[in-house]
Amino acid sequence: MFSKLGLSPTACTSLARLGYHTPTPIQTQAIPLVLTGVDLLARAQTGTGKTAAFGMPMIERLAASAATGRTKPRGLVLVPTRELAVQVHQSLTTYAASTRLRIAAIFGGVSMGAQIQVLRNGADIIVATPGRLLDHMQRRTVDLSEVNVLTLDEADRMLDMGFLPALRRVLAALPRERQTLLFSATLSEPIVRLARDFTRDAKRVDVSAQQVVATTVTHHVHHVATERKRDVLRHILTQDGAGQALVFCKTKRGANRVCEDLGLSGVRSGVIHGNKSQNARSRALGDFKAGRVRVLVATDIAARGLDIAHLPLVVNFDMPLVAEDYVHRVGRTGRAGQNGLAVSLVSSSEAPLLRQIQQLVAVPLERVPAPVVELTAPRHAVEPAPSRMRQGHRPGSMPKRRTSQGYQGQQNGAGRRTGARRAVSARQPVTSGVREY
Repeated sequence: MFSKLGLSPTACTSLARLGYHTPTPIQTQAIPLVLTGVDLLARAQTGTGKTAAFGMPMIERLAASAATGRTKPRGLVLVPTRELAVQVHQSLTTYAASTRLRIAAIFGGVSMGAQIQVLRNGADIIVATPGRLLDHMQRRTVDLSEVNVLTLDEADRMLDMGFLPALRRVLAALPRERQTLLFSATLSEPIVRLARDFTRDAKRVDVSAQQVVATTVTHHVHHVATERKRDVLRHILTQDGAGQALVFCKTKRGANRVCEDLGLSGVRSGVIHGNKSQNARSRALGDFKAGRVRVLVATDIAARGLDIAHLPLVVNFDMPLVAEDYVHRVGRTGRAGQNGLAVSLVSSSEAPLLRQIQQLVAVPLERVPAPVVELTAPRHAVEPAPSRMRQGHRPGSMPKRRTSQGYQGQQNGAGRRTGARRAVSARQPVTSGVREY
C-alpha cells in the first residue's frame, strides 16, 4: 500500500483513482527515501514505475511548501528527449491534479514563445531537455536559483547522447543545497562517476536483481544477410495475429526506407526520427497509440522514452551501435508485467555485438533460424518521368515521389542524404544548445 510509504492520504487517493494500488519495487524503495530529502542513485528496468517513484514524493514535498505568487521553479526534471519530456510532463500533471502545483514542459522542436509565456506565468516544476533549457537560460527567460529538487531521468542515455557538458552548465545554475535524484537503467562506471560529481552521500537503490531488462521479454536472434532483412521483416510483420510493433533502425534514412517499404507492402506504418518536426513526431506516435498505424519505425534517439502500453513486439532491423542501446530498445516491450518479444535481425558484420549484449542483459538470446521467405528484387530510386517534367519540374531538380508518409520533395531528400553522412559518426557528442533530438 502506498500509504505505508509515507505519502499523504490525498496522494494515495489520487493514485487509487489512477488504478495504482500496489507499489512497484522501485517505488517501494525510492519513495520513502526521497521523502526524507536525501540524494538518491537508483537503477531499475524501464517500465517499472520510475516516474512515480521520483514524481510522487517530489510533488508531495513541493506541495507541502507551496505558496501563491511564486514564479520561480522549485523542482526540475531533466530528460534526454522530447518524447520523454512530454511523457513525464503528462504523468506529473496527473499526479499533481489535486494540488496547486504548476508543471511546465520545456523541449526543442517547438516555438520558444509559448514556453516563455508559461515560464513568465510561473511554474513549480519544469520537465526539460538540456539543450532547450540552456536556450532559455541564455535568454534569461528561466531562473533556476530556487530549485531544491533535481531529478536526472534516464541519466545513462543523457551521457550516451553527449549531454554531460550541458548538464554541468545547468547544475552550475542551481543552488548547492538541493536534493538530487539520479535514475538510470544501468549503473555503469560513467553513471557512478556522474553520481559522485552531482550528488552528496547518495543512497543507492537497485531493484534490477542484476537483470537490466525485464524477465517478461523473450529475445530471438535471426542471422540474416543484409540484403534479406527487408523481406524477413515484412514476413514477421504480416503473419496472422501479428500485432503492433516498434522497429528500430540506426539511421534516419534507413528508417524512412523501411517505413516506405512496409507501406508499399500494405503495412500501415509511421516513422519518427531527428529530422522530423515535433508535430510530425507527435502525430506519428499518436497514430500508433490510437491503432491507426500498426508499425512505428524509429531511430534510437527519437524513440527514447516512448511509453506504449502493451506493445507486444520490438524488432531490431539494424543492431544498435552499443550494447546499452539494446537495453533501451527492448525496454519498450514487456512493460508493467506484460509479456513481450524482442526480435533482432543480425548480419555478419553485426554479430560481434551480440557477445557484448549477452554479457550485459544476462538473459538468453535465443538463436532462431530466420524464416524462409522469397527474396524480392531490390527497389531503386524512382527516376523522373517525362510526364513529370512536363508538369513543371526543372531539369536537374528532384521530383516528388510517393512514400508511405506522403510526398517527399527536394528538401526532404537532402535531409535524408545528410542523415546518411551523419550516420558515419553516429556517436558524436550532442553539444548543449546545438541540436535537440
